[in-house]
Amino acid sequence: MTIPEIIPIAHEPDYRTSTIGRFSGGQFLASVTYAFPDGFEMEGGWEEQKRLFVVLHKFGHDGHHQESDIWCAGTWAEQMKRPYGEQSVVARAEARLAVVLAGLEGREYCDIAIRPFQLTVDGVVFGLITECRGEAEPEGGAGEHDWAELHPDGLGFSAPWNGEYDT
Repeated sequence: MTIPEIIPIAHEPDYRTSTIGRFSGGQFLASVTYAFPDGFEMEGGWEEQKRLFVVLHKFGHDGHHQESDIWCAGTWAEQMKRPYGEQSVVARAEARLAVVLAGLEGREYCDIAIRPFQLTVDGVVFGLITECRGEAEPEGGAGEHDWAELHPDGLGFSAPWNGEYDT
């Protein structure tokens, strides 16, 4: 099944899509997520490369990506050195997320529908990126895109395109 131009994403309170919805300027998708730089290969020292990001993507009412606010709260190594308290990486990320969400005038949490987009910040790929996960066409041709994945969150969307996701 062909990917729709506008991909629905269902709001799920208290789960991975709890911080998505609409505001006076359009739609938003916010998250706190760990990520490695694009092309990273697991080796010694990975703890310094795994970074926690606070992400706020804004979209127009028509689903077109408008802008993103992406902020790095720190590394996994920093979090392990100071795992508790207000200065932990996770606490800083949660505080920043609360601030960016509070800045969305008329915010309401609900389902959204957005178009695929992609950007790279600090070597990390962010976006809703389409892919081919199904069978390749005969004789080695590229298959039709049938999957959209939210990077770096690792949420995958596919037919029947009802907003539900796989992790």
